[in-house]
Amino acid sequence: MITFRQKGDFSRLTKFLERAKEVVHLGDLDQYGRAGVAALASATPVDTGETARSWRYEITNKDGVARISFLNSNIQNGVPIAIILQYGHGTGTGGWVEGRDYINPAIQPIFDQIVNDAWREVKRL
Repeated sequence: MITFRQKGDFSRLTKFLERAKEVVHLGDLDQYGRAGVAALASATPVDTGETARSWRYEITNKDGVARISFLNSNIQNGVPIAIILQYGHGTGTGGWVEGRDYINPAIQPIFDQIVNDAWREVKRL
C-alpha cells in the first residue's frame, strides 16, 4: 500500500498523481487479464474441466478508474461453481464439502506484478 503525508499545499502531490494516473494504459491491462485467466484456469480444481475453461476477464474504464474483473461463467442450477469450490458448500444430505482456497494464491502474483510494474513506471516519471 502506498501512503502519502503532506502539509500545506497539495499542488505538487496532485500534479504527481495526475502524471502517475496516465502511466497505466488499457492495453497494458489486457496482458494482466490474460495472465490472470491463465493462472486461474491452471489452479482451478478439475473434475470435468468446465470451471477451469470458464474463466474470462473484463476491463472497464469509468471516470478515470480502470478495473480488471475476473469472471467465471460456469453456473449450475443457479450456483456459481467457482465460488463453491473456493468457499465450500452444503450437500443435499446435510453434509459439508470444505472449500479450497485456489483463487487467491493463483491471482496474487498477477496483482503483485501490476503493482510492481505500475510503481516502476511511476518512478520513471
